[in-house]
Amino acid sequence: MTNKAKDKKPVSDSAESVSPYSPTQIKKFILEVKVEFGKIVWPDKKMTLGLTGIVVVMAMVLSFYLGSIDLVIGKIVSSLLR
Repeated sequence: MTNKAKDKKPVSDSAESVSPYSPTQIKKFILEVKVEFGKIVWPDKKMTLGLTGIVVVMAMVLSFYLGSIDLVIGKIVSSLLR
């Protein structure tokens, strides 16, 4: 049986030796981010306002529901503890 640690040879690729924090790599990353931001399809104002309205209404409905459940359970617990 051979020792696997001895069988491995060090890899000397120039791509692996470049630090990801080098100025050229940072510049490349920023350029790639700009390209990806160009691919984003942003919703129009009407869609944004409609979805925001849905979120606000749902938050109000859920808060009313949870508040009423809390009130009912609180009344039940307080009546049981008397």
